[in-house]
This record gives sequence, structure tokens and C-alpha cells, in this order.
Amino acid sequence: MHTYDVTVTTSASPETVWKLLVDARTWPLWSKVDSLDTARSVDLDPFGDDGVGAVRAFRTGRTVTGERITEKVEPRLLAYEDAFNTPIHNLHARIELTPTASGTVIHWHGEYETGRLMGWIMPRYLQRFMRGMAEGLARYAEDHKPTR
Repeated sequence: MHTYDVTVTTSASPETVWKLLVDARTWPLWSKVDSLDTARSVDLDPFGDDGVGAVRAFRTGRTVTGERITEKVEPRLLAYEDAFNTPIHNLHARIELTPTASGTVIHWHGEYETGRLMGWIMPRYLQRFMRGMAEGLARYAEDHKPTR
């Protein structure tokens, strides 16, 4: 079993970060994924509040990965598992948002299995990839905070 574990801080509120996380349509705006594949996604909310059981299919280059939401506690926790994913299997991930006096701590972590060959490459690659995801979310949320 391999893991990744990333923690970043943003000045955006947990509510702002949460809205971006649950709306799969926003992920290409702030993350390393290229697009949301709506043809392979299942039960996406038309108003951007994807619920437990929804499968969100994201395209990055030629690879499409599907993630099924398994737990949702607004605005603190979004958990998912792989619905279909070629390079890794048995993925279980959690994104936990903790409010602070000046914003939000984003803790994005998961565990997964992979084949023997990918076991040499994937841990380092996925740790960097997920750091980029969390940092992109944090910066985008800061730049798109609602005005009062």
C-alpha cells in the first residue's frame, strides 16, 4: 500500500474552498486535471453540489480517472475512492478542511495500490501531483473569495 499526504494553508474560508471541491466543473480551473469528462461521470449535480455516490471522471492528458464520492460532511470533509483508474487501484482519499483564524488548512491524503513497476514511479509522482492539486485549490480559492 502506498500513500500521499499533503497539507496547505489558504486565506480563503472553508466555505469557499468547499464550494470548489464539491463542484467537479471547477476542478480544471484550479487543478492539474485538463477537463471533466461528463460522458463518463455519473450523477453530477447540475448546480455543482455533487453528492455521495457521484462518479467524477477527470481527464489528464490521455488518462481518464473516475472517483466516486464516499463521504461528504459540509464544509469539512470530502472522501472518495477510485471508480476506475488504470495506474492505481483501491484508492481511498480524504480532503479535510479545518478553519483557522486566518483561513483554512487543507489536508489531502490517501492510500492506494499499484502494480510492481508503477510502484517505483507512482509514489513520488503522485505526492508531487497531489501537492499541486492542493496548492492550486488554495490559490484559486484565495483569488475567488466572495466579496462582502
